[in-house]
Amino acid sequence: MENGSSHYVPPLLQEVESDFLRNVHALLRELDGHHPAFQSERGMLRWTLHKKIDRNPRNGVLLIKILVKELERAERCNYRQYIIPLLHTLMYTLVKVPCIPDDLYERVYDFCKKLLTLPKPYCTIGLGYARQLKLERTMPGILYQRMVSAEQSLKNDSFPYQEKVFMFMDPDLLSEAVCRALVAEIKAAQISQCARSCMLHVIERALPAVLKDRCNVRNLQDVLKAMPPDVTEHCFQQVVAAVEHAGREASTEFSQCIEELEKTYSTVLNTSEKNPEQTSVEGNSSIPLPNPNISFHLWTDEDQLWKELVLFLRSPSQSCDQDSLSPELDSFEFQEALPDYDYYDEQTRFSILSTDSGIERDLPTLGDDVPSSCSADSERSRLQRKGGMKKKGPSLNSIAFLHSGCTGQGSTTAGKLRRKSGGSIMEPMAPMKRLHTARVLVLGDDRVLGRLAQAYYSMRKRESRRAFLTPRLKVLFYYVPVVEEQLDCAVPDQSEPCELAAYLGRADPWYESNINTLCHMIPKLATMVGEPSSFLLVGIDVQIVWTDANTLSLMQPSSPSKATVSELFIIDVIAYYVRLGLHPIFFQIYAVKLLFNALEPIEDIFLVEMSVTPEEFNPSKESPLMKKKPVIDIPGADFTLAYKKVLLSNREKEEKASLRSTGLVMKAIPSNKTEDLVCLSVNIAEVIKTSNLSGRSFSLVTNKIRTRSINLRSTEQRSFTVCLDKDSKRVYKNVTSIEVSPCLEPSYCLQKTRTRRASFHEEEDVGLAKYLPKSLLLPINTFAGIIQ
Repeated sequence: MENGSSHYVPPLLQEVESDFLRNVHALLRELDGHHPAFQSERGMLRWTLHKKIDRNPRNGVLLIKILVKELERAERCNYRQYIIPLLHTLMYTLVKVPCIPDDLYERVYDFCKKLLTLPKPYCTIGLGYARQLKLERTMPGILYQRMVSAEQSLKNDSFPYQEKVFMFMDPDLLSEAVCRALVAEIKAAQISQCARSCMLHVIERALPAVLKDRCNVRNLQDVLKAMPPDVTEHCFQQVVAAVEHAGREASTEFSQCIEELEKTYSTVLNTSEKNPEQTSVEGNSSIPLPNPNISFHLWTDEDQLWKELVLFLRSPSQSCDQDSLSPELDSFEFQEALPDYDYYDEQTRFSILSTDSGIERDLPTLGDDVPSSCSADSERSRLQRKGGMKKKGPSLNSIAFLHSGCTGQGSTTAGKLRRKSGGSIMEPMAPMKRLHTARVLVLGDDRVLGRLAQAYYSMRKRESRRAFLTPRLKVLFYYVPVVEEQLDCAVPDQSEPCELAAYLGRADPWYESNINTLCHMIPKLATMVGEPSSFLLVGIDVQIVWTDANTLSLMQPSSPSKATVSELFIIDVIAYYVRLGLHPIFFQIYAVKLLFNALEPIEDIFLVEMSVTPEEFNPSKESPLMKKKPVIDIPGADFTLAYKKVLLSNREKEEKASLRSTGLVMKAIPSNKTEDLVCLSVNIAEVIKTSNLSGRSFSLVTNKIRTRSINLRSTEQRSFTVCLDKDSKRVYKNVTSIEVSPCLEPSYCLQKTRTRRASFHEEEDVGLAKYLPKSLLLPINTFAGIIQ
């Protein structure tokens, strides 16, 4: 009887456990594609599961136990397609839930170690999570503290890392209703995310996690709410310092951290004017995990991404120290570093001849040939240097502007000049640490990805000339496909507006379940009701829940007076994506050189697709060819191809061909897993001429070739129309010749040019160019990368 009572589970917990188990099994069926209904609402199951934990964190231990059992079963039965989704769900729950038993930590840690024997990405994800589990078990609550401190830009000396999410949308690609809906949800999510409330969440989470039963949670919460802001910040600094010191120093005894937090706890209680009543020790344990700081931007300028990242580094909230170059420092030393970005125009100098030596004793006295009317002005300017130069205010491209306001680590000390070359007796520059992370999230179809590739190429070109962002900022790219019902693509027969998102979904099933489901859901929620505020109705005033029958239903909140922000579906999914999507998939960017008859060549890039269509040829009426016997009108144009054919063995073979075609489409994204080669798939609509007894005729045949570089040239007086990345704004007409090749990394090109000038080596890479990446790849983060 006593043994049976030890395993007794209350009926209420049994009901909660069975509900969790049904949700987890439904989640696994969704991964297999066997979910019974509401396929258009995929992705809601994971969100609903974590929302239940947010409402009642005490049940999080039950969910973790179920997820651990399912992970162990998936490992035994070799169901590898379940491992990464279950592990991501478990770790996200672990951050949200405080006070997890040690035996659960041990089971999850042992499972992560088993993943080290599996190929990528399982071993990579297992290693990363094993390190986090070891750190969390050593110092409970440190993962929550670091996440909140970094995402909310809470200034502290112990953990100075800062993060920010930049959401970019092109207003030409998405409607105003979608933009307004996302802005409304971002604002609603930030209602309760002020700096003070986030500091309180960190304190409320850290003290009970470390002090256990010695901390009265109810009294702690009551006292913290009444504390003044300066005392709250002081306690926050003490808690972060104690936890971070114990987390970094492996040799430090855990008892020292407990003593520091006990002092902080006593200080907090002593700040209360009245003695706190002894109430329940547990209290309200629902401590929310705030959504990350998200800034919304309408993408109207090609350099807007660069400008926003620079302003992010220069903002006062991101700077721990202000050791930087003085804004008044002349930038003559850096002028040759930025010749391609109109540096001279923005830092123009206006020379004025000055006879002032700069020495005070050389200034004329009042009696030396100085008119009396100027004596007052001379007295005021006696200790002032005469102006010898006039400069405009610093711009975003100026080095003085870039360095001013940056963090102290890695920045130059004010007033000190560094020698460009040669020996120096000055102190060496301190190594830079990237204390900031910018998570760039773009929303739209393949057209916005083409514009992202352009912005990324421009940013890499700037960094190759003068590295400013790269040493200080870690930039991660995320993509959420959004397509509205009314599409306006440049290519009329375009059927798939989000080819890259479809590929990401095939490579990573968890991306398909959580992110690709937002493609049509965001416009649907934005236009559910005619008014723009309807999205708030869905997100705040109404809770979206799943019933036991896995059907979607709506429930009114229990407290109408409180506009809860915990039911914001879109922002919650985006927060989950940017937090756990840490494994990039790299896509080759291709360079295009377009030649014209009467214009200078144009160079551009594309990421997804390039289409080429022959233009209509209208010969002159006075042409002698028109007087001859009329010829059958055969569509298309004659042109020649020169390309390097890619074989399945990944070798290349040079080929040449002359043919007549009505157009061709070059796709950089493979259509299925069997064609997953880093190359271009060129689909050519070839015109085949035939002659028979009834006369001449023709037929259309589609040929497909794989290549990494291709040259196309017209053999008659016909030109082409070229469209890049399905974007109607990137259409070129009257093109006579096209050259396509993988886009090279700008830093590699720069080093290659310098090496050629020095050693005249034209073919082989020497010097630093041998160690630099040759091709320019755009990384898009997913949950697992490519799962083989």
